[in-house]
Amino acid sequence: MSRILESMLDGVKSVAILGHIRPDGDCLGSTLGLYNYLGNKYPGIHARVYLEEAAEKFAYLKGFDEIRHEPDDRVYDLCVCLDSGDMGRLGKFSCYFERARDSICLDHHVTNTRYASANLVVADASSTCEVLYGQLDEAYIDRTVAECLYTGLIHDTGVFKYSCTSAKTMEIAGKLMEKGIDFGAIIDNSFYRKTYVQNQILGRALLESVTFMDGKCIFSAVRKKDMEFYGVDSKDLDGIIDQLRLTEGVECALFLYESGAQEYKVSMRSQDRVDVSRIATFFGGGGHVHAAGCTMSGSIHDVINNLAIHISRQLSPDTEADQQ
Repeated sequence: MSRILESMLDGVKSVAILGHIRPDGDCLGSTLGLYNYLGNKYPGIHARVYLEEAAEKFAYLKGFDEIRHEPDDRVYDLCVCLDSGDMGRLGKFSCYFERARDSICLDHHVTNTRYASANLVVADASSTCEVLYGQLDEAYIDRTVAECLYTGLIHDTGVFKYSCTSAKTMEIAGKLMEKGIDFGAIIDNSFYRKTYVQNQILGRALLESVTFMDGKCIFSAVRKKDMEFYGVDSKDLDGIIDQLRLTEGVECALFLYESGAQEYKVSMRSQDRVDVSRIATFFGGGGHVHAAGCTMSGSIHDVINNLAIHISRQLSPDTEADQQ
């Protein structure tokens, strides 16, 4: 893989590093991984990371406290967009993309719209951190960079158990481990460990989950009043969709949380037969074949019914054949 990122950094004096709204492990891992790498190899470049506030469980990543959460009027030579499938996913920080003299997007979402001046989208990569690793000079990947990249790998692969995990993914993970990272602590503290209230809302979501389509699908929804009762926000809902996906006999799992009046954020996960990226794209979202999301309006009943129509088309061989 050619190092297009390195060539675009040549002669650059300032870099804005952006990720997607509601940053997760891969988003934080790739943005902060690049930030720390630039500090190692290009100390003369002024770089800043702009992201929405993220879960405190990622505070062990170097540079976490230096992330800017509000936009300013700065103009950068280069804007690097990571883990963001379209410009809308940049949220309020898209202003840096629009003002920058040049731009590049590194991503692994199959639904990426190639919106930057240069785009490196590797749809079969496990994570954006895996894509980024291939662009970096090994000599400048120290322990702090490795911690960031390893975090992205484990979060987007479910600790190396999702189908996106490849031999290459494991090889990269091994090389990052050789940098002296405490990989066990990273896995426990950022992926598995939950607070008491996070366990409570997880339990509530599982208790109120509902199966449909003869048990092939499952969904759960969390309303704003539930989130207020437990004192949680969207960052505390990690892991619910993945636990729903593991329900025996389920091919497709759906998790909704209320984000506004008659508005829901939808996460979708599938096993083998459903391409949820197609469904998410239809409703204005995006993602991967087996993990995608979107925002939908209406009641919970409306949202589930609309999604069910598209899921059933993929689960029914006859209907799928008619579409082709």
